[in-house]
Amino acid sequence: MKLWGGRFKGQTDEAADAFHSSLPFDQRLCRQDIIGSIAHGEMLGRQGIIPQSDADSIVLALNDILADMENGKLMIDQGAEDIHSFIETELISRIGDAGRRLHTGRSRNDQVALDMRMYVKEEIDTLCALLVALMKTLTEQAKRHTGTVMPGFTHMQKAQPVTLGHHLMAYFQMFKRDYKRLKNSRENTDEMPLGAGALAATTYPLDREFVKEKLGFGRLTENSLDAVSDRDFCIEFVSCLSLIMMHLSRFCEELILWSTEDFGFAEISDKYTTGSSIMPQKKNPDMAELIRGKTSRVYGSLMGLLSMMKGLPLAYNKDMQEDKEAVFDAADTVKACLSVFTGMMGSLTFHTDVLYKSAQGGYTNATDVADGLVKKGVAFRDAHEITGKLVLYAIANKKQIDELTLDEFRSIANLFDESVYEAISVEACVNARTIPGGPAESAVREAIEKAERFLENDAG
Repeated sequence: MKLWGGRFKGQTDEAADAFHSSLPFDQRLCRQDIIGSIAHGEMLGRQGIIPQSDADSIVLALNDILADMENGKLMIDQGAEDIHSFIETELISRIGDAGRRLHTGRSRNDQVALDMRMYVKEEIDTLCALLVALMKTLTEQAKRHTGTVMPGFTHMQKAQPVTLGHHLMAYFQMFKRDYKRLKNSRENTDEMPLGAGALAATTYPLDREFVKEKLGFGRLTENSLDAVSDRDFCIEFVSCLSLIMMHLSRFCEELILWSTEDFGFAEISDKYTTGSSIMPQKKNPDMAELIRGKTSRVYGSLMGLLSMMKGLPLAYNKDMQEDKEAVFDAADTVKACLSVFTGMMGSLTFHTDVLYKSAQGGYTNATDVADGLVKKGVAFRDAHEITGKLVLYAIANKKQIDELTLDEFRSIANLFDESVYEAISVEACVNARTIPGGPAESAVREAIEKAERFLENDAG
């Protein structure tokens, strides 16, 4: 039964009907739709817009419908136009004409806007909890490796020694920003649109404040046209998810490289790897690769939403039905990726000896040689040139800087003395960088303590 059939003489084409239907995907909004309808029905009765007895019947029946759907007693009729139509039709079948009064003062336009805002808020809460779990796992791993020296890279070339704890906490900062962005997105989503009607509100004396409080919203939408045509909150949500996936993908790229025989920095647990159907020796980082690959999927959802909205005039247009699949798929993808990645991260084994040996190569202590000259009064640009010549000499003689004799140092510049050796061990290079945000063990411990305070006091 079509809820809008009075205007029409003929039946919708069968193919057009299937094409038009949103039920295959919007049925996941069932719980939100019923809860929103309960609040609306209760308000209609309180305001005397419909008889209180009808409102009571509506609220009771909707609660029964929700219970029946959650325990599997009621199955969704896949022939319904959308989840809103199915629920209203089921309500009418149970309580008769009283059920027909529920839609008073409401349109599917503000109804679906309400459902989507409720859904996005709930998904943000779930995703924030997953991010907290990941951040806790990162701090736990970082604690184990505050003194584990490894090479830091720029341009994929060894640059300067850092600590593994410092490297892991760099990703903590990324996910902390993701958490804050999601919280801000939730705040922007926390507006109650019911009462906007199709686009021009309603003449009924709706108590929007009551519905807002009943549904746990922070604010009312302030313009009925905007309320039904706004999908900024969906786009912002998926934008936040895209950034989470970018950070996961970057981390996965490093884990994939680190787990190769050529790097040998880390080993991914058997729980998160697979083998080859033909090559018995293979241990493939498939979970990390899948997360990296699924990033493009979430990006696609974001681009789809932006493209869908870019040319729409006010107010509601059917194009906007395309918001749901993009939002649902992006949320499902990120939740799955965060869960898998957190488990993978927690079970990683790091080869600290390989990390240390790698940090000793690649002339990662060259900057500290230059800094040592600066501390003797040499201008930095001159110190940079001297050190560059020193590195060139070491490369030509197939030596690392700390393998050079003092005579070799002095052949480049007479300014060098025995003190140079105190500054160029990888441990010295790292632990001299004690400023806040630096890689020294003491600085990393402070960063971890600060991160734990954030998780305890601010994340929740």
